[in-house]
Amino acid sequence: MIRQADLDALPVREAVPALVSALDARGTAVLCAPPGTGKTTLVPLVLAGLVGGGPRRRVVVAEPRRIAARAAARRMAWLLGERPGGSVGFTVRGERVAGSGTVLEVVTTGVLLQRLQRDQELAGTDVVVLDECHERHLDADTVAAFLLDVRETLRPELRLVAASATTDAAGWARLLGDAPVVEAAGVAYPVETVWAPPPRPVRPPHGMRVDPAQLTHVASVVRRALAERSGDVLCFLPGVGEIARVAGQLGGVDAEVLQVHGRAPAAVQDAALTPADHRRVILSTAVAESSLTVPGVRVVVDSGLAREPRVDHARGLGALATVRASRAAGRQRAGRAGREAPGVVYRCWEQAEDARLASFPSPEIRIADLAQFALQAACWGDPEASGLALLDPPPAGAMAAAREVLLAVGAVDGAGRPTPRGLRMARLGLHPRLARALLDGSAALGARRAAEVVALLSEEPPREYGDDLAGAWRAARRGGDGYAGRWRAEAVRLERAVRDPAGSSPAPPVPATGAVPDDGAAGLVAALAFPERVAKAKGAGAFLMASGTGAELGDGSGLRQAPWLAVAVADRPPHSASARVRMAAVIDEDTARTAAAHLLTEGEEVRWEDGDLIARTAQRLGAVELAVRPLRAPDPALVRAALLDGLRAEGLGLLRWSEDARALRARLGFLHRALGGGWPDVAGDAALVERADDWLEPELSRARRRADLGRIDAGQALNRLLPWATGEAGRLDELAPERIQVPSGSRIRVDYSGEQPVLAVKLQELFGLAETPRVAGVPVLVHLLSPAGRPAAVTADLASFWQGGYRAVRAELRGRYPKHPWPEDPATAEPTRHTNARLRR
Repeated sequence: MIRQADLDALPVREAVPALVSALDARGTAVLCAPPGTGKTTLVPLVLAGLVGGGPRRRVVVAEPRRIAARAAARRMAWLLGERPGGSVGFTVRGERVAGSGTVLEVVTTGVLLQRLQRDQELAGTDVVVLDECHERHLDADTVAAFLLDVRETLRPELRLVAASATTDAAGWARLLGDAPVVEAAGVAYPVETVWAPPPRPVRPPHGMRVDPAQLTHVASVVRRALAERSGDVLCFLPGVGEIARVAGQLGGVDAEVLQVHGRAPAAVQDAALTPADHRRVILSTAVAESSLTVPGVRVVVDSGLAREPRVDHARGLGALATVRASRAAGRQRAGRAGREAPGVVYRCWEQAEDARLASFPSPEIRIADLAQFALQAACWGDPEASGLALLDPPPAGAMAAAREVLLAVGAVDGAGRPTPRGLRMARLGLHPRLARALLDGSAALGARRAAEVVALLSEEPPREYGDDLAGAWRAARRGGDGYAGRWRAEAVRLERAVRDPAGSSPAPPVPATGAVPDDGAAGLVAALAFPERVAKAKGAGAFLMASGTGAELGDGSGLRQAPWLAVAVADRPPHSASARVRMAAVIDEDTARTAAAHLLTEGEEVRWEDGDLIARTAQRLGAVELAVRPLRAPDPALVRAALLDGLRAEGLGLLRWSEDARALRARLGFLHRALGGGWPDVAGDAALVERADDWLEPELSRARRRADLGRIDAGQALNRLLPWATGEAGRLDELAPERIQVPSGSRIRVDYSGEQPVLAVKLQELFGLAETPRVAGVPVLVHLLSPAGRPAAVTADLASFWQGGYRAVRAELRGRYPKHPWPEDPATAEPTRHTNARLRR
């Protein structure tokens, strides 16, 4: 029996006529409706003709998460007085509750993607509702693009609705061909904001890590909320681990504590979504932001944290990262407290920080690993994804990295077109890496064993399963927890998919063999999935992956003595050169070679390494060195290039620099600054190395090692840079003389190493010299020395010094050096480098 009163109470009913009219007129529409208005439940029922008296249509509703898909289907079936599987059903990965009479089906966006790849026309479906578009999940964006392509080329009668609580309505309307925007008013009760920052500063999140002090503070705010307010408390945390830690700190509270996330058992999810006669604390990830209605909630505690995908394309490492939640997410979370009555939100950060938060979450297409998206696009017939209607285009660098992965696993050819193997991979509903591991692993191990390991890699096991993939496999087999149940279901699905390729090319042989032990089987599958992460031991728990990234195990890991690892899960902390291994399996070198055969190279290596030239023939697996032998006659061009790399890395100090050579370089540098023209720039090593052809030949081409560089006379080589062609080279000694003769007859060396040439000479040797000496028209800086050779004065204007500064110097030094002349009139005195006694002889 239809629960008409409940349907009539949904605020979105006022907008339904406008939505139906828009679809009748244009075939597309954007529906903006706040949480709790019934957009996910009443609208699909009306469009399907199950309520409201409209024509019966086949409707598919796409939800971003499994928990939301199940909950929406159950809610709509309840409103019709039915159970799921009748008029309303649902399909998520590994579970389908629908029958021949089902006309309204709720699916995840991933399931809908698979259907579109099998049947581009989506035959039998009249309307598709894309729910929660604002979350900008990659699968949802891809589904929208494919459906718009279907409408344009195959089925213009297919109706599309983009529905969301808070979204870029104008952007979606433009994407859907200037679709009408229908807005529904919600019944939102006022929500008070309480700012509850930690009493002391906490470390910001980095990688997956959240400061334990932050989680302790969140738990204390939950306790405070329970004491100060009535009603259920909904607390938002970034992930499963944080939920478990906060739950552990809420022991003894006078409320039931529920942990809600995508991995939670169905019974727990159902309990959170069902009204209760006792008080509850619901600790949830972002699944409760907009996709679900949690009854009884009057208080929201927001940690201010969220998880977003990140990928390091250069190292082949992808992971989730903890980030500050956007302001849009904060509004969504706060709104949960005002769904049924006035409420309150406790925000665990400073009010001043709020304005600095991002306005909206980052679209996944900008930040995620795009290998699966690239394969979907290739199978759709658009390898570049250039013809797809997307709100944000995929980044070029991420797409290039994705195509490299697809080529490596044999999913596409050189032109980016899908191979028969790639088409089969796309239909498995897995990341291409895991699809490769499933197909090739099945051929070696049997479908059941390969499927079981791939299922482990599809959803990372709980931390308590340990970091040994084979050990986690054994734990899942004997486990009775929620994870083990989901793992078994996924393993069955994958085994079935391998054995029945659903109309694709015939499956490869899948022998049910137990010849390979579990540890070896786990390692082989992990290596097939992540060949760039096969890693060779360096010692003390450190490894080098084929990608070139270091990897380190935890101190207590039982894998530390393994000679080789296949790293299944790793992340790289900010500012760290090495990745942290979260899960791996022991392998041997043969397995590494088999799984990463495309990375196996053998060739001549001539390079500068560790301060000298290395010339050898090396066999490598990516960055991992397998075997080397000396190269006796390396290519001279490669040797020369490597020696130049050495000069770039370590500088021209590798050459032989005599005092005269250094002085020549300084003189040339001075002339370049003073006169420019044809005088060479010799100040920087980099510029000189790039001109090696002009001054280091033929000695450089004859060199074979570091020691040979040390025999090259840098001064002799620098002479080749002088402007011989113009004749200016012959004026070097005239323009920048090595020495200047002073009035005493001494020839004093000029120091050209600074910005201005320096002449350091004893004061008495300059008696009678009225003008400062010049070189290339530039006055030298005269350092006047005492008879003992110590600095007494510095001047660039001798005439002024004799008239003024000399008197002060004379007064200070004549008593200290009485044996030397200190005439009152230095302009007429005889210059000398001797004492008075010597002068009288």
